[in-house]
Amino acid sequence: MKRKWWKESVVYQIYPRSFMDSNGDGIGDIKGITSKLDYLKELGIDVVWLSPVYKSPNDDNGYDISDYRAIMDEFGTMSDWEEMLDEMHNRGIKLMMDLVVNHSSDEHAWFVESRKSKDNPYRDYYIWRPGKDGKEPTNWESAFSGSTWEYDETTDEYFLHIFSKKQPDLNWENPIVRGEVYDMMKFWFEKGVDGFRMDVINFISKVDDYPDAPNPEGKKYVSGHEYFMNGPRIHEFLQEMHREVLSKYDSITVGEMPGVTPEQGRLYTGEDRNELQMVFQFEHMDLDSVPGKGKWALAPLKLTDLKKSFTKWQKGLEEDGWNSLYWNNHDQPRIVSRFGNDSPGYREISAKMLATCLHMLQGTPYIYQGEEIGMTNVKFDSIDDYRDIETLNMYNEKVHENGEDPENIMVSIYTKGRDNARTPVQWDSSEQAGFTTGIPWIKVNPNYTEINAKQAVEDQNSIFHYYRNLIQLRKQHDIVVYGTYNLLLPDDEKIYAYTRTLGDETLLVICNFSGETPVFNIPNSVNYTAKEVFVSNYEVDSNEDITSFTLKPYEARVYKLS
Repeated sequence: MKRKWWKESVVYQIYPRSFMDSNGDGIGDIKGITSKLDYLKELGIDVVWLSPVYKSPNDDNGYDISDYRAIMDEFGTMSDWEEMLDEMHNRGIKLMMDLVVNHSSDEHAWFVESRKSKDNPYRDYYIWRPGKDGKEPTNWESAFSGSTWEYDETTDEYFLHIFSKKQPDLNWENPIVRGEVYDMMKFWFEKGVDGFRMDVINFISKVDDYPDAPNPEGKKYVSGHEYFMNGPRIHEFLQEMHREVLSKYDSITVGEMPGVTPEQGRLYTGEDRNELQMVFQFEHMDLDSVPGKGKWALAPLKLTDLKKSFTKWQKGLEEDGWNSLYWNNHDQPRIVSRFGNDSPGYREISAKMLATCLHMLQGTPYIYQGEEIGMTNVKFDSIDDYRDIETLNMYNEKVHENGEDPENIMVSIYTKGRDNARTPVQWDSSEQAGFTTGIPWIKVNPNYTEINAKQAVEDQNSIFHYYRNLIQLRKQHDIVVYGTYNLLLPDDEKIYAYTRTLGDETLLVICNFSGETPVFNIPNSVNYTAKEVFVSNYEVDSNEDITSFTLKPYEARVYKLS
């Protein structure tokens, strides 16, 4: 396995709108990020992944871009951005920008031109189709509810938008579009960025005859993802991108890829395939939903399912390829509320357990802002307090159109809504959690007086310092990065245990995912003559016999065996 700096790195995601506000307008901004770089340096991270800061009308919080080479006014100026990048590089922190090129905003100059007439030079920058029998060209359902097609009166045709109708899909079949994207990527590389996280990048190739999706239940719209996920020319496009742009820079790349399998992941990340370095897949993020019913249909997590999923990916990419490791991002609820226990008695201990389980796996770990202090999900009183387009569209459809019980729908939102990740970072116990001197764009989680960065940094036993220690261990021990993964106790519903092996060293990782006290019995396959405690979230007697012992609630222990 080839050694690479991006395999040895830890990435921290910043969602700028919610990170830190420098000017009191209630919206996080670039100067706010710059003001907190010493905090990130203390945590020990290597790379910042910055969610979009480009010019945008903000229909989908910046993932609808109207100018790929300009900074959104709310976030600051290009000179603010340049100062931020310099200050990151001065601290040895790299910057990974978000690349959103499956779609643009409908306010992008390309689309403004594209919709003017069928013979406009920009017409083929987007995907236009005539209607069928007085209806949309296909029956596909948008990721944000409703149809993926929007009728445009000017030319009497429909344009494709897999997401919001203000996010028309770019036509990657058009080589001029691809050239525009590559030029834009070079623009940012030349400014000094160190890589890209690529938004839904496996959606860029579509099946070119645009068929209807099978619809046995006769719904109005159904998912057509088999026609636009991992499409026929996807590898060709990514290899071209690599040849034209990525091969020219020593960069970090990760592709967000819903619906990807380990077999496909190997193709996307294989070392000699010249595509990407990592993928974000979502299999483990769908385990607490009813299969086939979408994310809002809640189901309890079965630990054996989580182990199966992680193991499939760990083994699937261990010879060729590389995993990204994450619990949280701007689209996912807070993991301590989700797979841990966010009650006051167990929040810190279960957050540390979840961190241990993830950071000891093989792959590049991603930390999402606030995760390192154990921020939790939020329960706002009213749907009016929510800002996320996906959440609001779903509520409207289920409550106002389908007549479902609002209380039940709110339970789903409390559990799975994207705004759980988007409440402002809780910096201290002052008003508005120290995020802003104004009125925040979305309310602060009321628990900021107990859960905040100032308190966490000052407490040596905090979640923050636990993460800091995990990051240091990764830098000091090759086995954490390059060791081979093997699952233990596959059928245990409370304990997730596995080993990492490199040469004659082994790490034994034991995580109790329950509030109970199960007994861990070491399997016969694990042999050792000496052991030492590598990291743990409770005090552990280093002389304790580990052939059989009782775990405390949400306990995590890692032993180094030799």
